[in-house]
Amino acid sequence: MPIDILQLCPLMPSLEAELASRYTVHRWFEADDQPAFLKENAANIRGAVTGGHVGIANALADVLPNLEIVAINGVGFDKVDLERARKHGIRVSNTPDVLTADVADLAIGLIIAQARQMALADAHVRTGDWPKAELGLGTRVSGRRTGIFGLGRIGKAIARRLEGFDAEIAYCGRVRQDVPYGYCATLEELARNCDVLIIAAAASAKTYHAVNAGVIDALGPKGVLVNVARGSLVDEKALVTALREGRLGGAALDVFENEPHAPEELFAMKNVVFAPHIGSATHETRKAMADLVLANLAAHFEGETLPTPVV
Repeated sequence: MPIDILQLCPLMPSLEAELASRYTVHRWFEADDQPAFLKENAANIRGAVTGGHVGIANALADVLPNLEIVAINGVGFDKVDLERARKHGIRVSNTPDVLTADVADLAIGLIIAQARQMALADAHVRTGDWPKAELGLGTRVSGRRTGIFGLGRIGKAIARRLEGFDAEIAYCGRVRQDVPYGYCATLEELARNCDVLIIAAAASAKTYHAVNAGVIDALGPKGVLVNVARGSLVDEKALVTALREGRLGGAALDVFENEPHAPEELFAMKNVVFAPHIGSATHETRKAMADLVLANLAAHFEGETLPTPVV
């Protein structure tokens, strides 16, 4: 018998095609009448495929009595209630490791783009302003004091890349590690002792708004905040206020609290660089992520060990 899968968000076309060839896929995000869909199909759903930024709401999981697995196309699992999943025997998988290099690369790219005004420079040439005026000076990237909040897989990959820029590297995390970098016991202490603060920690209840007004003020009017983790880690209102008042030197952001919406107050600020949550957005990594989603689903339904289990 075919296995019914609930797809909770758009995925890469090749992944969608492969899912459709293996399972009966229901596209929840396109359902015109979701209550009617649930009435007819809820009991048949055995798996859910979702993005890390979407997860699965408890209200939906509660009405899927035969849900067995939630396969996340992404590394973050903060939008899945893991305690509930354990209680109900629901497996949860994600796609770690395969996106580490790309996210780390993007972090370095954002640092360079913000410091060297890359977006402004591109526009300066494209609009024909170069013959009329100088762009103005940027900031040197090499040799800066850089702090990393969250020295996990991605944090370490970022640190290794920063070594090539002669950076003075420090970090803050749940535990002190055996690494050749400075350690700060608190995020505020880390911010106070760096020029660039990179957010690479996992999203959780404990890290929600970890970058608050106090941390931002500790980073100071010459400091730069770089976020490649989750928007929820940063108090966006405090960030906007600090940038508007000149209490923070700049920001480079790939993630936001209310995606796909970024704070419009920042759009006109020349010291802010944006990216639309593209940390893993390369052909190579998205294929590897898709392969892991499929492998986790196949392993579960064949009674085998999940390649990358969360629960």
